[in-house]
Amino acid sequence: MFSLFRHARILLAVAALLTLGTPGPASAAPRPSAAAPSCDNADRIDKTLKNGARWQMCWDIDRNTGVMLSDVTYTPNRGTPTRVLKSASLAEVHVPYDSGQPRFYDVSAIGFGDLDLGTLTKLSKDDCPTGKLWNYRNAPVMCSQEQPRPFAYKSAVEKSVLHGTDLVVFSVSEIGWYDYIMEWHFSDDGAIAPRAGATGTLSPFQFTDATSGWPTGVGSKRFSENHMHNVFWRLDFDVDGQSKNVVEQYDYRGSGTAKRTAKRTVLTHETGADLAPSRFWRVVNPTALNDDGHPKSWEIDDHESDQYRGPSDTEEFTHHDVYLTTYRACERLAYGNTAPACAPSVDRYANGEKLTDPVAWVSVDYHHVPRDEDQDPMPTHWQGFRIVPRDVTATSRLP
Repeated sequence: MFSLFRHARILLAVAALLTLGTPGPASAAPRPSAAAPSCDNADRIDKTLKNGARWQMCWDIDRNTGVMLSDVTYTPNRGTPTRVLKSASLAEVHVPYDSGQPRFYDVSAIGFGDLDLGTLTKLSKDDCPTGKLWNYRNAPVMCSQEQPRPFAYKSAVEKSVLHGTDLVVFSVSEIGWYDYIMEWHFSDDGAIAPRAGATGTLSPFQFTDATSGWPTGVGSKRFSENHMHNVFWRLDFDVDGQSKNVVEQYDYRGSGTAKRTAKRTVLTHETGADLAPSRFWRVVNPTALNDDGHPKSWEIDDHESDQYRGPSDTEEFTHHDVYLTTYRACERLAYGNTAPACAPSVDRYANGEKLTDPVAWVSVDYHHVPRDEDQDPMPTHWQGFRIVPRDVTATSRLP
């Protein structure tokens, strides 16, 4: 649970900095057209994993969103490079309490990447024991390291087993009593898994309302209040480095029947979409074909969300699990967007414009009901999603 005092202190500090001229959310820079990572070597991650797969990307720090990745390119083992994402970042962490108040907006109101405010945490080798620490303003704030991934595959027919690896890029931000570990997993099979881990300290403040909390003190008189962690990510797709990307929704219908039918829907205009059984989305480039002649795509797999829906008058941006919009430089945050001449939240971005150059805004919601075991140190609870390659290679390139 968050400390109201610490949040208030941070918000006052932010207000003071803004008064002194500290910039708010900045508009994104013009999009470079280079297919390869366009940054200097000091800001470029280039890692070949154990099986020969390679990930390349640029990185930077934004005061609101923390680590921002760009020009994300995947080269399969024995394959050719394929651009996946033009940019990727956090877009909001919304924390409403079950009692109705408070309701925090940790990215837009506080910021995950502010070294001056102390929200962006300096890392040490204890945080990054086998990897590389990356500096921002002479402070180590990001780690990249190769981590094992058990059972990339196992085949009884071929009598073989392979354990894979991921390139993991992460930073840590201290917001209130929480330490948020913001990870990006880049797998040797081409999957990307953003996830947020919340750990740190359970707030010492106690409530007395059993309807919106859980007893964490002696007996059943003091309660820690339940709350949500609604995390939004922003993925600017650029499959194979071209602007001809199309978004498709697939539904496999049939409940209580022996036969199932597939329905493919091309999403031609900006929209909000919801999770449903046997539903997924993919961003496909019809002009980029694998060796079998099938178009390359990445599939959005987001099925581990508690699907929070807030009040219609103030939190309409929470009313869908995925938003799909056309790229606009000023549309950076899911909520509290202050870029000039731009809409304030993602639900307003999705206004029915023709969907070209698609950006996916993915929400994963977690309902935190505190327990005795959460009392210091609080074990990390994780939430996230995956995008996985679909037909990027004609056969498996794991071995």
